Amino acid sequence: MKLSKSMIFFFGALGGLLFGYDTGVIAGAQIFIQEELKLNESQIGFVVSCVLIGAVIGAVLISPLADKYGRKKMMMVTAFIFFIGAIGCGLAPDVVVLNISRLFLGIAVGGASALVPMYLAELAPAKDRGRLTALNQLMIMTGMLIAYIANFVWQDSAIGWRLMLGFAAVPALILFIGAVLLPESPRYLVKNGKISQALDILNNVLTKEEADKEINDIQEQNAQATGTFRDVFSKWIRPALVVAFGLAILQQWMGCNTVFYYAPRILMSGGTDAATAIKTQILLGVFYVIVTVVATIFMDRFKRRTVLMVGAIAMGVSFFALALAFHFEAGKEGFHIWTFVFIATYISSFCATWGPVMWIMIGEVFPLKIRGLAVGIASLVNWVANWTVSVSFPALEASLGDIVLFSIFGIFCVIAALFVKYFVFETRGHTLEQIEHALIENKTKLLN
Repeated sequence: MKLSKSMIFFFGALGGLLFGYDTGVIAGAQIFIQEELKLNESQIGFVVSCVLIGAVIGAVLISPLADKYGRKKMMMVTAFIFFIGAIGCGLAPDVVVLNISRLFLGIAVGGASALVPMYLAELAPAKDRGRLTALNQLMIMTGMLIAYIANFVWQDSAIGWRLMLGFAAVPALILFIGAVLLPESPRYLVKNGKISQALDILNNVLTKEEADKEINDIQEQNAQATGTFRDVFSKWIRPALVVAFGLAILQQWMGCNTVFYYAPRILMSGGTDAATAIKTQILLGVFYVIVTVVATIFMDRFKRRTVLMVGAIAMGVSFFALALAFHFEAGKEGFHIWTFVFIATYISSFCATWGPVMWIMIGEVFPLKIRGLAVGIASLVNWVANWTVSVSFPALEASLGDIVLFSIFGIFCVIAALFVKYFVFETRGHTLEQIEHALIENKTKLLN
């Protein structure tokens, strides 16, 4: 069965939905897990962050294997791991098995976080690459919205958190079926001498003229020697490495997943009860998806650097405003409204900018020969940064307080804007081969 162009990109991005669901569902489920299993703040922080530890492992293992065995096969493996991890979480008899299952689930999350943007970037034409690769972020936000709805639907069930976590097995099965039908990445096929198959796939997503040019460019780049781990850190690739590592770390240290994982907890700190916090998160989830849809449509109309700088500033303003609200309005009537508003402005800014663009650029900046390995390492860095923030948030909130913590995140947003201004080069409108050539010639600044 041959998939249409739209279905290729749909199923190619579907791993992002599971990424979003499995990282978002814990936001509501943790309230009931903590209560039923009688966990302290550090223990529930570890339950939340187990997925992130697994994601580090997945990013390290799955992306390099994609260079060896293909993007398609590793997408199927990732879907299978998603399925097993979800079932394990739903049936876990105690916190130990739950943590092991979430660790296993995290391996798939880490793999998907690297595979999906890489696969989409390698299939998309240069003029539409940002928009099509941003489908990954749209799927992530859609997955989170589905997770928030699941939290609401099953919050009163005696086995509610088990249903919330176990439901992920359904989209995992759909992803596996979709991955079976997906074509292989044409760049991987060229790398393995399957030129005619690669051209056939490119003709399905590009015009004939574009496909012919693309296959020639890929073959030219493929003539270079196969890259190694040492090559990832070679001098000529360093500008790409700085961009990928810097964006990966700062995306997390600006506090995005703190809000995603702990939004109900933050809303409750703002005076909202648990049931209302979960309902409110659904409203936030709908808003996030709408913002991401708009961002996806307009993604290729603006420079990546401009989008990142504007987003960092907007997120910083939101966090500073949230800190001021906790300082001046805490305990007053209507305080919960201010909490909701500033969380919404922060996440909408993230969804329109750093959410999709960081993953788009990680899939764009590295040369073909080391792309799988390098994207895997960059994803690993992102997940390690994610873990450091997420595992420490409950304890830091208790010791430092919301005002100080939100102000720190705001400061990191300012740092992120400056980093983009001085260290990030532009990738919009350039083919992957043009970006690679700029790295070889040490002319990445000319891309701006």
